Amino acid sequence: MNPSPSMPVATRDNLCVNTLRFLSVDAVQQANSGHPGLPLGAAPMAYVLWTGFLKHHPANPHWFDRDRFILSAGHGSALLYSLLHLCGYDLPLTQLQQFRQWGSSTPGHPERGLTPGVEVTTGPLGQGFANGVGMAMAEANLAARYNRPGLDVVNHYTYGLVSDGDLMEGIASEAASLAGHLQLGKLIYLYDDNQVTLSAATDITFTEQRQQRFDAYGWHTQLVEDGNDLAAIAAALEAARSETGRPSLILVRTHLGYGSPNKQDSFEAHGSPLGVEELRLTKQKLGWPEQPSFYIPEEARTHFLEGMASGSKAEAAWQEKYKTYQAQFPELGRELQQLMEQGGSALPAGWDAEIPVFPADAKGISTRVAGGKVMNAIAAHLPALIGGSADLDPSTFTALKGYGDFEPAAIVGGDRQGSDAGGWSSAGRNLHFGVREHAMGAIVNGMAAHGGALPYASTFLVFSDYMRPSIRLAALMGLHVIYVFTHDSIALGEDGGTHQPVEQLASLRALPNLVVLRPADANETAVAWRIAVQASGRPLALVLSRQNLPTLDRSLFATADGVRRGGYILADAPSGKPDLILIASGSEVTLIVAARQQLLARNISVRIVSMPSWELFEEQDQAYRDLVLPPAIGARLTVEAGVSQGWHRYAGERGAVLALDHFGASAPGDVVMREFGFTVDNVCQRALALLSR
Repeated sequence: MNPSPSMPVATRDNLCVNTLRFLSVDAVQQANSGHPGLPLGAAPMAYVLWTGFLKHHPANPHWFDRDRFILSAGHGSALLYSLLHLCGYDLPLTQLQQFRQWGSSTPGHPERGLTPGVEVTTGPLGQGFANGVGMAMAEANLAARYNRPGLDVVNHYTYGLVSDGDLMEGIASEAASLAGHLQLGKLIYLYDDNQVTLSAATDITFTEQRQQRFDAYGWHTQLVEDGNDLAAIAAALEAARSETGRPSLILVRTHLGYGSPNKQDSFEAHGSPLGVEELRLTKQKLGWPEQPSFYIPEEARTHFLEGMASGSKAEAAWQEKYKTYQAQFPELGRELQQLMEQGGSALPAGWDAEIPVFPADAKGISTRVAGGKVMNAIAAHLPALIGGSADLDPSTFTALKGYGDFEPAAIVGGDRQGSDAGGWSSAGRNLHFGVREHAMGAIVNGMAAHGGALPYASTFLVFSDYMRPSIRLAALMGLHVIYVFTHDSIALGEDGGTHQPVEQLASLRALPNLVVLRPADANETAVAWRIAVQASGRPLALVLSRQNLPTLDRSLFATADGVRRGGYILADAPSGKPDLILIASGSEVTLIVAARQQLLARNISVRIVSMPSWELFEEQDQAYRDLVLPPAIGARLTVEAGVSQGWHRYAGERGAVLALDHFGASAPGDVVMREFGFTVDNVCQRALALLSR
């Protein structure tokens, strides 16, 4: 930090910190809504980080080798907006003055894609903490794969500001445990240790030794006892950057609502404006002009904007290094350039040329096995593809064979199942999350937000509940993430009701901007994977079977490419004018295919519709949807081994729904399906009942 000629460093620094404080608190007060306590207490550490350590270029917020900053304590968004404005991002003061208002780019909690410089959407506590782990993993993986001696073209840090609430959430524990194991030395978190939450002091719920806890996780920890001691904060950040083998947590003892005469260190400063009088007293106590609001001293503005020049210089130096890299390693340079520019959407010509076409087979294979074959067929052509499971690779078939494991280079040996690793290092593309579904979901969000990766995450469908908050945020952010959920119904059998998903499909379908794909056979699975890879701007969930499913003879049925439209006529009535329409998704398509044969033998004209994706079907124009499901045909039966919720829209007023509005049971899968009515005979009986009305 270089002082201006006219002002001593300490005076200028204090001026800048108070500028941050009161820009933030004025925004909260004007909105009459928000959280003033965190900005008042945490402004000093944010100031030190952003002006002394953070590598960024406000004129180019998407420069790939920038440091990433995550405000995991998203309720303190006013502080982040103040930083972005003062540092020169495209966030004018008028936007701070419209904090939390309709149409502004300063929402109550930070939202990716809405505000320049905001890396991820945060607010649900703990999510940003785990997102940062994913960002650090992405950086480490790309660095290991692409850097060459003297040409470290991927070399940046992930910083975060986390709160007591973040550390209370279980997702943070999951993510911290994995980050310590992975030795993510470029992950540095500042912990706003103010010991107050929204409703009370932390001593009523949170008395554990946080520093020792993170020591046990394998983190490098430090304590800064005075959150206003800028030199101590800077020294701790220097030490954290010097620690290359462990992630760092810097516990900074702050005071919530610092400077507020009547609300400092009280939960009353957490989530409500100070009030006009208390704000006046706070400004008075800290020597700040009471008027005007949103006051920015020229000395402070000038100092913050110095980052524009240093950022420009840092990016220019990186560009020169990258030109040298491209000249010396042209193939790697082209590949990395594509990843940096397009991330998971980087699709080289012929990327899908080796996806298998599965021959007709009455016995067939499970769609989870088919999905594994497809993944491994495209992995060589998609360097962005990276991911893994919550300790379930042998069951979800999601290991990328021959692509190594993402693990600390220092770890040697071990029993690696399914990945054919050929050594452990950060360059591997198989991620092992352990039994940590919630963190897994947020980590792959962080990887997708970082860029250069098309991440996937896998577990059993029933455990998608454990990661639902992360899935929701992926949908809200429009991140290109692929979820592979296997063991998709009661047909998984003996594990019983605890493991048999019933309501999960409906729950996932309820999420805006998430595409759910439940393919009926191996070839539908291949198309579903094509859709998942080619999509952008939203996450996708592939829902796959444990049990074998017949691979349909596509010379007798429509091609599986109809999956792209969400629902399609798999086989029509011979006349093209059906008396009855049978509709199903996934494994239950097998039932309606067999039922059609029996009904045709009774001279009943039947159309069967495979409906792997409601979302994609609803995106088709009305003419196509009416072609598949003609409004005039009221005899419709939908079949799915899950709750009935939502299916009535396709059954119509005169149709019926064969579903499962209760939990499953422990028995062999075919027995469970039979006992709960998912049989060809029952489908036929239900269909005949419709026709007899």
